[in-house]
Amino acid sequence: MGIDRKRFFDGVRGTLYGGRLGRGQVAGMTALLDRFERGGETDDLRFLAYMLATAHHETGGRMRPVRETFAATDAVAIARLDKAFAEGRLPQVSAPYWWRDEDGRSWFGRGLVQITHRWNYERLSALTGIDLVGRPERAMEMAAAVEILFVGMLQGAFTGRRLADHFSAGQDDWVGARRIINGVDRAERVVGYGRAFLVALGG
Repeated sequence: MGIDRKRFFDGVRGTLYGGRLGRGQVAGMTALLDRFERGGETDDLRFLAYMLATAHHETGGRMRPVRETFAATDAVAIARLDKAFAEGRLPQVSAPYWWRDEDGRSWFGRGLVQITHRWNYERLSALTGIDLVGRPERAMEMAAAVEILFVGMLQGAFTGRRLADHFSAGQDDWVGARRIINGVDRAERVVGYGRAFLVALGG
């Protein structure tokens, strides 16, 4: 049985989106629901709820692929990151990963999940079959961004942790699941989103 889309959108509209959903938000969530139903990797709705929560968090609720800093263009993203780095607001960064390489490509964060650094683009390119190395901007395409999110979180391509490490018959580790993406940064906030999505999914 498929996901009850009316129930889902009615549920999240009120709990997460202030009573209104834009066309882009609906399209993004629909793409994630479609991929879950089509993929066949799992029927655990907690997996889908946490993926939706991650996309919601990483895109600032937009539910569409975004550039790091939510910039409208690559040049603006690079300029904003340069400024933040120069001002010491990126203490975790030792070398600017967003500077363009000899071919003019930049490896700043893109997508529904912010993949950064060339090696992550290479890894996800190999796992998804999408050329993210020759064309890193493809991470901004909805279909590619959805596939990156699913493959990365199901297979542990981002940090080595995967959804099955946190959700199973005997485990319901919503807080620890944040380690799939980014340590436990804002884990409790993402848990709140995830539980709201799960209720809307009927889980």
